[in-house]
Amino acid sequence: MKDPIRRLGAVLATGALLLAGCSSSSDSGGSSEGPPSMEPASAVGDGEGQLNLIAWPGYAENGSNDPKVNWVTPFEQQTGCKVNVKIGNTSDEMVQLMRTGQYDGVSASGDATLRLIYAGDVAPVNTDLVPNYATVVPFLKDKPWNSVNGQMYGIPHGWGANLLMYNTDIVKGAPDSWGAVFPGAPELKGKVTAYDSPIYIADAALYLSKTKPDLGIKDPYALTPEQLDAAVDLLKQQKENIGEYWSDYTKEVQGFESGTTAIGTTWQVIANTIQADNKVPIKTVLPKEGATGWSDTWMLSAKAAHPNCMYKWMDYIISPEANAQVAEYFGEAPAQTKSCDLTADKAHCATYHATDEQYAAQIHYWTTPQTTCVDGSGDNCTSYDQWVDKWQEIKG
Repeated sequence: MKDPIRRLGAVLATGALLLAGCSSSSDSGGSSEGPPSMEPASAVGDGEGQLNLIAWPGYAENGSNDPKVNWVTPFEQQTGCKVNVKIGNTSDEMVQLMRTGQYDGVSASGDATLRLIYAGDVAPVNTDLVPNYATVVPFLKDKPWNSVNGQMYGIPHGWGANLLMYNTDIVKGAPDSWGAVFPGAPELKGKVTAYDSPIYIADAALYLSKTKPDLGIKDPYALTPEQLDAAVDLLKQQKENIGEYWSDYTKEVQGFESGTTAIGTTWQVIANTIQADNKVPIKTVLPKEGATGWSDTWMLSAKAAHPNCMYKWMDYIISPEANAQVAEYFGEAPAQTKSCDLTADKAHCATYHATDEQYAAQIHYWTTPQTTCVDGSGDNCTSYDQWVDKWQEIKG
């Protein structure tokens, strides 16, 4: 900002867990084979008394950071499930933590979800056992980053777009294209910023899909070796103008407020923070080419020791009240449609386009690249491992 049970069956109703189908720990998500065969739960029983989560900062607050920000304690009181949270700072870190088998669930972004699914680290979810799922926005359901062959592997939590932000005192005009940063404005050399992750390659691919149609890019996450090379070449050109890559959003806030950064990719919450500080004039835009973005999904570990508590958490965290609190605190659009009536800021859902399907349709949500093309176009695409190698090559 932004990352299920396997063979549970009726035994879950008693709190017991049967596991099957654990697979390799390959990080590529690039196998042409499908996920390991597993059946989703058929019932949810009593909580096991504990829940171990991996979460993005701000997703599972218990009042320890701010006494006024606490939706974990009410969950614990309602369910008897004591929540322990391990903060994940990057999607790669979350994937590795999930593979230890020590955690029951994770708030995975789309650049992690398919890696977890295809490696057998998370289990399919029976959405009928999550009552609040019924009123989640439809455009987050059954998508390439959270489902396989019509089977959901998690519960949508929140989402947002990767926008273009610029300092209006430094950047003249009103840029409406990613061409403002690809390959990068020479006059702003050293003042351009970009997201520090291999998944950022998709931003370059999206731009090329609109400006160089001869490359044949249809989906920015389904790139052939030749298409990947084209995106990498563009990013190498951009690097000449990059002052700083960011993954911690406070670093981008500092960059814009200090004047060392003038333009680059951003999240709405970053823009809100800068505008609240009122130190520099900035604007954001969803460029005409569209944008990449994230849709986070709560996923259940295939090795969950506390699957009943995890199912209860997945339902609770997308309840209208809890999802409203998380979305507002974190700075994102809630997945739950009923949350929009409960935010303290009554303009929150309008600001984040929470139920705006036309806006959401312009976003290409992070999806883990695989050799079997995620858009269904064939089996000649590049895997996430290859993107990681290319990203290291770009940054040098």
